[in-house]
Amino acid sequence: MRPAPALGDDDRRRLLGGAHHDPHALLGAHPVRGGVLFRALRPYARSVTVTATGLRARLRREGDGLFSGVLPLTEIPDYRLLVAYEGTELELEDPYRFLPALGELDLHLIGEGRHEELWRALGAHPMTHQGVAGTRFTVWAPDALGVRVTGDFTYWDGTAFPMRSLGGSGVWELFLPGVGEGALYKFQITRPDGSHTVRADPMARRTECPPATASVVHLSHHRWTDQLWMSRRQGRRVHESAFSVYEVHLPSWRPGLTYRQLAEQLPAYVKDLGFTHVELMPVAEHPFGGSWGYQVTGFYAPTARLGIPDDFKYLVDALHQAGIGVLVDWVPAHFPRDDWALAEFDGRPLYEPADPRRAAHPDWGTLEFDYGRTEVRNFLVANAVYWCEEFHIDGLRVDAVASMLYLDYSREPGQWTPNAHGGRENLDAVAFLQEMNATVYRRCPGVVTIAEESTAWDGVTRATHHVGAGGFGGLGFGLKWNMGWMHDSLGYMAHEPVHRKYHHHEMTFSMVYAYSEYYVLPISHDEVVHGKGALVSKMPGDWWQQRANHRAYLGFMWAHPGKQLLFMGQEFAQGAEWSEGHGPDWWLLDPSYSAEADHRGVRDLVRELNRVYTATPPLWQRDTDPEGFSWVEGDAREDNVFAFLRFDAEGSPLLAVSNFSPVVRHEYRIGVPGGTAEWYEVLNTDQERFGGSGVTNREPLKAEATARHGRPASVLAVLPPLATVWLRPA
Repeated sequence: MRPAPALGDDDRRRLLGGAHHDPHALLGAHPVRGGVLFRALRPYARSVTVTATGLRARLRREGDGLFSGVLPLTEIPDYRLLVAYEGTELELEDPYRFLPALGELDLHLIGEGRHEELWRALGAHPMTHQGVAGTRFTVWAPDALGVRVTGDFTYWDGTAFPMRSLGGSGVWELFLPGVGEGALYKFQITRPDGSHTVRADPMARRTECPPATASVVHLSHHRWTDQLWMSRRQGRRVHESAFSVYEVHLPSWRPGLTYRQLAEQLPAYVKDLGFTHVELMPVAEHPFGGSWGYQVTGFYAPTARLGIPDDFKYLVDALHQAGIGVLVDWVPAHFPRDDWALAEFDGRPLYEPADPRRAAHPDWGTLEFDYGRTEVRNFLVANAVYWCEEFHIDGLRVDAVASMLYLDYSREPGQWTPNAHGGRENLDAVAFLQEMNATVYRRCPGVVTIAEESTAWDGVTRATHHVGAGGFGGLGFGLKWNMGWMHDSLGYMAHEPVHRKYHHHEMTFSMVYAYSEYYVLPISHDEVVHGKGALVSKMPGDWWQQRANHRAYLGFMWAHPGKQLLFMGQEFAQGAEWSEGHGPDWWLLDPSYSAEADHRGVRDLVRELNRVYTATPPLWQRDTDPEGFSWVEGDAREDNVFAFLRFDAEGSPLLAVSNFSPVVRHEYRIGVPGGTAEWYEVLNTDQERFGGSGVTNREPLKAEATARHGRPASVLAVLPPLATVWLRPA
């Protein structure tokens, strides 16, 4: 063996400093005049020996962990490295003898911002490459001078494993033989100023359990058993289907349960209550539990607090087996500033806008995404697809859409810059949301996207190719939370019944705009925290009246056009606000508790609401069609009474009547459509089994040829106090 030519000072400095763009050009085996040059970087090694069939040659020490030599060979052999450390000797594959494990098509799509399966290209992927098992590491860091892989397999010293830059893509790659599932890793990035930062993988599909922050090499082994659910989902028309949602914060629903333990309890509970879907508050990894998951650092990894990604798949599978759809809260509006995550990832603003006024989210102390950068938009669009395809998620509820749409959101004059047309709309965010929705609906038949959007933005649920009066195409969401209905109706219910007549319009105004979008009526976690009080606690009166109001309100809500969502704990009238620390007050349903029957009664009502709702097409089949609704009595403010009809596609009606006064109204005449001789009660929130007073219409109500409310016929009904009644033709 003869000595290898010395590395140039600049190459040596950059290689050892983690700032070299092409370490494979310096390390590994390379043909040279007179043989093959071998060079290895193995800090702390006592010696490095090249071994192959009929070959064993110790490399010369160059200092700083470098070993090299030129062997008189005519071609590069299939070699390995024998690395001797104090007390041990390891025979290893040389990472620097492998070709790139990422293809040109992947790099092209990444550069175009059109890689819809980005998670297959970036991150850590166990694989067999050139006949050798290992893990391919790839990361997008275009401003980095260099990137190195570090992990538990390097004792967190990344010196030996610098990555190579793949052209002008901004992607760095390294295949590490022998590294497999479960290995902990991060990326050590050399910033443009030469300083270093150690970062978790933005594309990590598994993470350590917080507060630990390392990424984990992951390969899924879950075998799905929900094929029947997935095939049926493709043909389901969400707007014309029953859609009743139970919102859940998984870590606190039953504190201490893992994903797999939740799979033994949650599907059965939700199925028993008759909800068609669960909506999970964010499950993506987040460092601070008190954020409830809304400050995400691991966008591609379910939180490790409850198990590994396959465990979460097991939970989704179990819910599907029970006939329950799974919606997940998705948070593309912002991300936290943790210095091990996305913020200034490669030393400069990368995922966030360069302008600090645009980057800083004024409400949450977080950073907004740069939706105008193709790679960032690709990161988020692919993430939406990822959850739907890899985890079989049936819908994404997109958080804080309003904060994305407006450049002046929570900003004062002078704190924001108008768009190219002088307006306040964030054109890049609009384009991103349109692309995300279009991509998800194209790739994932049967999935629904839902916007939490609190303003009157035109066309949130309009198709992206339909341009509205404001000059924008629709955002393309399937559904939108009706925040206006929620605020108005809760405001009305908070008033004492004697004062409700002055606020009657708050219960009817929602029908003025009910068909401007496709709506969900949400009573979410946001309404039962931070001093707002639980749903039953918002109601006036004594304990009996509070529960009666609660039940009547739910009956009104379930009958109102739009899908419905109810947060956990409200199904049994929990009186305390929700806390992520201890979750719902399940002890209220303990038979040994004196008021258990009161709470069980409300839960029994919710079960009955869902049972009748699901079996009654007039309540959901024409939610988005104005012909599916008609006021009967919308102005009985002195009585605090509301009555309306719902119709299915065949014109079959359901009559819903709510009496929000604490008095029984006997022989209350209500107009009904002609042609029906009798009407009978299908639901009454005042039934004794629900905790009510038992005032019901036991016998069918005979239609009389007495016109009322613009109808040719009418019935005389008994309206229970603080109650909602549903009537159907006999």
